[in-house]
Amino acid sequence: MAFGAVVGSTAFFILHGFKQNAQAEEAKLLEKGRSDISKIMYLEVIDTTFSIDGVLGAFAFTLSVPLILLGNGLGAIVLRYLTVSNIKTIKKYRYLKNGAMYSILVLGLIMVLDSFNFHIPPWFSPVVTILIIGIFFYRSKREMR
Repeated sequence: MAFGAVVGSTAFFILHGFKQNAQAEEAKLLEKGRSDISKIMYLEVIDTTFSIDGVLGAFAFTLSVPLILLGNGLGAIVLRYLTVSNIKTIKKYRYLKNGAMYSILVLGLIMVLDSFNFHIPPWFSPVVTILIIGIFFYRSKREMR
């Protein structure tokens, strides 16, 4: 379990470094007028970084490699579509980011409990994730009114 904690912490700090670098590059992109090709290449690097993160997070649901690949592939396509077409719409939902963070917390707790041999049904984590995101989506919609 300690080894898993070390690996998880290491992965977190590496990905956090990628995120900070991406934020700095994004600020540079907004300041200067860069070409569209450089923006597309930048988007591809960010997608790769989040795909690595998605592979690590996929183990919360399954250990089946084909399902992980399928889920990450479909997730990347859906996420790209949502990002490009609905960025302004998504920003309106103020609490959605909080809901995502709480759902990640619950998934982490489920993984820790599972490592201590607590039986958690396989359907529990997706249902809880959908409920948490739904609650925060509802709160965002309510505040928009």
